[in-house]
Amino acid sequence: MSSNIRIQRICQQCGQEFTARTTVTQYCDDKCVKRAYKARQKAAKVADSNRETERKRNRPLEDIKAKEFLTIRDTALLINCSRQTVYNLIKGKILPAVQLCARKTIIKRTDIDKLFQLTPLAHSPEQFAPPTFNPVDCYTLTQVQQQQYRISEKALYDLIMRHNIPKYRQGIYAYVPRKPIDVLLGPIL
Repeated sequence: MSSNIRIQRICQQCGQEFTARTTVTQYCDDKCVKRAYKARQKAAKVADSNRETERKRNRPLEDIKAKEFLTIRDTALLINCSRQTVYNLIKGKILPAVQLCARKTIIKRTDIDKLFQLTPLAHSPEQFAPPTFNPVDCYTLTQVQQQQYRISEKALYDLIMRHNIPKYRQGIYAYVPRKPIDVLLGPIL
């Protein structure tokens, strides 16, 4: 049974105007129907592929969330930071860890959760104030090296680093306190 309806429509595939015989016709001919079908199939395959990629990308994170003990790499992936940051957290005693052997460090998942449950501490302004020093009670690095103790720059630097002696900068000079230098290097030559 043929229809006597003649409607002007625009093809959904090619965009050309055509005369349709029904009210639900979307395409101008069989060629556009096949092209539209292939385009839908291609879009479905691309969407499936994207979902699969996203699932594979998130799977390691889901596996990590299920573990009770994590390695350094797993911890870095879980909290979205570098491995060096995790090592710095461990070294700063912010994140407890157990070193099983020379190349294996384990962190409990509950410790990581506790890390993010900490409340921020109220800091007093004194904590952020720079340390005060009096240049009269200090040596400049040049005085220690050449005039007072005749020590090399490298040896002085190593001594300051090894004994955690504070260094103060003022202008172009770097100062170190007299008392720890005198105790470590002995009487003045």
